Amino acid sequence: QVQLVESGGGLVQAGGSLSLSCAAAGRIFSIHTMGWYRPAPGKQRELVADITSGGRINYLDSVKGRFTIFRDNVKTTVYLQMNSLKPEDTAVYYCNANVRLLGLSVSSNYWGQGTQVTVSS
Repeated sequence: QVQLVESGGGLVQAGGSLSLSCAAAGRIFSIHTMGWYRPAPGKQRELVADITSGGRINYLDSVKGRFTIFRDNVKTTVYLQMNSLKPEDTAVYYCNANVRLLGLSVSSNYWGQGTQVTVSS
């Protein structure tokens, strides 16, 4: 019903930059929150950054000042600009969106397939 198509990622040296994007498609009425997650020790996934339709943003403490999340004007695509990358940022990054479908009154969470980010030292 909803597809989250991710792009970006890849291999970069420490200190470099990468940009991720995630486009939502389907019978979408609205998207409240879009964000990026990655696996973490002891957790299934940890929040890296998310942004609401109103522009409220949350960042994982370890990426503050290095990563920037933003959405396009139509608000169905979310981007993550990652600067000053560190080897510990290496992970599969998953896009998440809280979507309300056309004809429904409740929202559900959807996940992308994940995109690999590898930072070499």
